[in-house]
Amino acid sequence: MHETLIGIEVAWALPDDQTIVALRVPAGCTAAQAVARVAHQLPNAVSEQDLGVFGRRVASDHVLQNGDRVELYRPLKADPKDIRRELARLASEAREGASRS
Repeated sequence: MHETLIGIEVAWALPDDQTIVALRVPAGCTAAQAVARVAHQLPNAVSEQDLGVFGRRVASDHVLQNGDRVELYRPLKADPKDIRRELARLASEAREGASRS
């Protein structure tokens, strides 16, 4: 009896580098199991990371389908809302400074 295999990818990106590993895994493989199979190939990857499939967050026990790309998400260095607030504050200050000139 042959085990059914599906083709997937596991992707991990750093600011200046990206790794994508293609593999064939048994049908029923979860996102976490796929990551565990290639963990030694993913530079600076942390096993307890957020996972996604094609940009949509999934649980580690999410069962993969043929053609899925599992993505490991790095922790954010800064909260995007805080960055937007800071940029808005700087733009406001620049407008006020320009109007005083």
